[in-house]
Amino acid sequence: MKFSVFQISRRGGREKNEDRMGYCYTRAACLFVLADGMGGHPQGELAAQIAVQTVSALFQRQARPALADVQAFLSSALLAAHQQILRHGNQHGLLDSPRTTLVLAVVQDGIARWIHCGDSRLYLVRHGEVRVRTRDHSYIELRNAAIPGLERVNRNVLFTCLGSPTRPLFDISSPMALEQGDRLLLCSDGLWSALDDTTIARQLGHSPVAQAVPELVEQALRRAGPSSDNVTAVAMEWETPSAFESTLGISTEEFGDDEFSSTIQCGPLDGLADDLDDEAIERSIAEINEAIRRSAARRAS
Repeated sequence: MKFSVFQISRRGGREKNEDRMGYCYTRAACLFVLADGMGGHPQGELAAQIAVQTVSALFQRQARPALADVQAFLSSALLAAHQQILRHGNQHGLLDSPRTTLVLAVVQDGIARWIHCGDSRLYLVRHGEVRVRTRDHSYIELRNAAIPGLERVNRNVLFTCLGSPTRPLFDISSPMALEQGDRLLLCSDGLWSALDDTTIARQLGHSPVAQAVPELVEQALRRAGPSSDNVTAVAMEWETPSAFESTLGISTEEFGDDEFSSTIQCGPLDGLADDLDDEAIERSIAEINEAIRRSAARRAS
């Protein structure tokens, strides 16, 4: 694989930045992940960190060097992150568990697949146009779909997230074959709420990601003003020769099957590693896979 990548997170007019993001890759697969801890609940930044680290740990364990089943990985990783957040809340006696959005994408064999829960978005931009973007799990999206009875509901409220008492709802994409020059952008709502899709696609599609992404983030902060949300983004540019020649270009051609590289950052939460218990993650995955197996068996019968 050859790609270039850029990531950035800026605190807006908030007391702290609860966004987390990063990417990691092996010789045959790469993972991009972003989480936005939710205000109004305790320790949103911790929920986002747990989600990002759990997904990264599972990717490192299963991508050897490729994932056996990308779709299964996406769903099991998201649900394992949810279980780890609940486990943290229970262990620490929190009356209300931390909560976060999550969006993650895997590129393998030149094909991108992604999953999301909440209103952190993924954009696929081709030739300066948005080809695909995720749809938020918010009431405004339901209102836009003309579902009766939602006229008086706060349109910005999410109806699902990781860390809530109920099982999170999520959407998984169909496989998308990438073309040279395609851009994948994962971003928090601090970016897309300030900039329309046309602006995002135009700037991202006509500049290298190392130039376009920080400019988009700065533009979002300026437009939102002092009340700006935190703005976080990670973007990948697929096999563009000019971009690959930059210092941010990545090639995995010389990687061995067991090599792994990651930018997933602990930041101020370095002690979090103690909360990511391998046995608990394995139990969560086993329970999730068994539930998926039973569901498939019921459908087949």
